[in-house]
Amino acid sequence: MYQPIDQLRTGKKLKIMIETAGYDVKYIQKYLQLSCPQSIYRWYKGKALPSLEHLSALSKLLHVHMEELLAFQGEELLPGIVVAVKEPQIKRVLTYAMHLRKIA
Repeated sequence: MYQPIDQLRTGKKLKIMIETAGYDVKYIQKYLQLSCPQSIYRWYKGKALPSLEHLSALSKLLHVHMEELLAFQGEELLPGIVVAVKEPQIKRVLTYAMHLRKIA
C-alpha cells in the first residue's frame, strides 16, 4: 500500500530545504526558468506540488533524491536528510533539523 503525498508538509519541507541550502525564491525562480515566483509560493503554502521536471531540477540543485523532497502522510520528517549546503555547513544542517522537528 502506498502513502499519499502530504502537500502542506511537502511545501514546508521544500521551503526549509531550499532556505537551508542558502537559496531564496528569486534564485529558484531563475534556476527553474519560471516567469514569476507565484508557483514557488504556492508550493511553500501546500497549495500545489512542483512538476516532475521541477522536482528533478530541485533534487539536482539540492543533491537529494526526488523522493526526499516530498513528505508523505503518516510519515515522520526525519532530520537525517543531507542537502547541498554552503558554508557554514554545520549551522545549516542543524537549522534544517530544528525546522523539521517543528513541522513533524
